[in-house]
Amino acid sequence: MHSTNEPRKKLTITIDGQPYTTRDDDQEAASLLRLAGVDPAQYDLARIKRNGETKVYRDEKVIDLKDGDAFVTVRQSAQVA
Repeated sequence: MHSTNEPRKKLTITIDGQPYTTRDDDQEAASLLRLAGVDPAQYDLARIKRNGETKVYRDEKVIDLKDGDAFVTVRQSAQVA
């Protein structure tokens, strides 16, 4: 059982190949984009799965992070009328 005074373990993730460290293991996709200095209004976050495919997350989706997770930013496509 964890004590509430015990600090959370640091997690290292990568976004577009750049490492970022956090102690919060569940964050919204938009928060992770902002961490990487990317505007959530223009980009989505995608996790790189083991098979190399990506899974894109909506900005409000809370992602359970694990140490070593790799993400990429995906430019949102503009709707053309």
